[in-house]
Amino acid sequence: MLEKINQRVTKLEIPGTRQFSNRVSALRDGINFTIGEPDIPTPHSVKKAAIKAIENNQTGYSHNAGLFELRESVSNFFKDTYDVKYNPEDQIVVTTGASEGLRSVFETILNEGDEVIIPAPCYSAYEPLVDLLGASVTYMDTSDTDFVPDPEMLRSMITDKTKAVLLNFPSNPTGKVLSETEMAPLVEELASHEIFIISDEIYSEITYDAKHISFSQYPELHDKLFLIHGLSKSHSMTGWRLGYVLGPSELMPHVLKVHLYDTICASLPSQYAAIDALDNSRHSAAEMAATYRDRRDLIVERLTQIGLKTKTPQGAFYVFPSIEKFNMSSFEFADRLLEEEHVAVVPGSGFTEFGEGFIRISYATSIENINEGLKRIERFVEKLS
Repeated sequence: MLEKINQRVTKLEIPGTRQFSNRVSALRDGINFTIGEPDIPTPHSVKKAAIKAIENNQTGYSHNAGLFELRESVSNFFKDTYDVKYNPEDQIVVTTGASEGLRSVFETILNEGDEVIIPAPCYSAYEPLVDLLGASVTYMDTSDTDFVPDPEMLRSMITDKTKAVLLNFPSNPTGKVLSETEMAPLVEELASHEIFIISDEIYSEITYDAKHISFSQYPELHDKLFLIHGLSKSHSMTGWRLGYVLGPSELMPHVLKVHLYDTICASLPSQYAAIDALDNSRHSAAEMAATYRDRRDLIVERLTQIGLKTKTPQGAFYVFPSIEKFNMSSFEFADRLLEEEHVAVVPGSGFTEFGEGFIRISYATSIENINEGLKRIERFVEKLS
C-alpha cells in the first residue's frame, strides 16, 4: 500500500536536530545541545491561569480565531512593544503553535509550482511544509554576508514564480538579529515587489546586544505581510502549542478558514494561559533572556578558547561555530563527537547546504551541562588537531 500514499510524504526526512537528539537520549551520560526548547519552567502565574480555566470547565472550543480577549492581548502587546496596531477583530488568528500558523499561511497563499525564497542557513522545517503543497523553495546564501539577506541578490532571485519571501529574525540557527541599517534596504526591496512576506519572529523577545525590529513596523509592507509569532520561546511554553498569525484584514479571513479546517481552534486552557503571559508576565521573557545571555557569554568565550571560530549571537539561544578547519563534513563532525564524547550537536548541513561547515549548539540548557559539554568538545577538538 506504500505506493498509494502521498508520494511527497515519502520523501520527507527526520530533521538532523531530532536524529541527534534521539541518539543522545539513549546515552546515560549524554549532553544534549540539539533541541531549541527552553529548560526554564513556564511562569507560575501562566500555569495557574490554565489550571483555573480547567477547574472552571473552560475546556471546550473557542471562536475559531481564538478568544477575543486573547486577540486583544496580542494586539495590545504589539501596540505597546512595537507601536503597531493589529485589529483583534480581523487581523489576528490564534493557532496551535507558530508551526501551525506558518502551515496555515502556506496553505492559504501557495499554489502548485509557486516558489518561496528563504535566506539560509535556516530552520529545517520550512522546506518540507512548502514541498508538501507542491511548491518549492529557493535558498539565498547568506553564509558570506554575515547571515544578512542581500537586497540585490533578492532582486536577482525573484521570478514570475516567486510567491513569497520567508524571513526569520532573530535567526534559528545563527542567532543573527537585523539592525535598522540592515533592515532598511531589505524592506525597500521587499516593498517594490508584488509578493508576500512571511516573517517568523518567534524569537523576538530573546535578544541581547541588539533590539529586535519587527517587519510589522514598516507600513509599506503591511498589505503583504504575514507575521508568525507565539509564546513557545518567550515564555517557555513549547508544549502548550500556542501561536498566532497577524496579517492584513483582507487576507486573514482566508488564513482563518484554513486554520479552522486544520485544527478548529487552539487549546482553550492554553489560550487562557497566554492571556496571562501577555498581560501579566511580559517581564518573564526579559528574565529568561538574561539567563540565556550568561550562558551565551560563557559558551562563546569557551568556544573561542577551544579554537572554534564563532560569531556572537544577538538573539535566540543558539551559537553557530565554524568547523571548516577540520576538513570534514558537519555531519561527520557531529557524528564522531556523539560517538566519542557523548555530546550531541546539530550538523550545519541540517539547516540547508549553506550551513555546511558549521554546527549548531543550543544553550537552552544548564550551565553545568554547558561546562561539561564544552570540556568534552575541547577534548574532541584536541584529538582532531
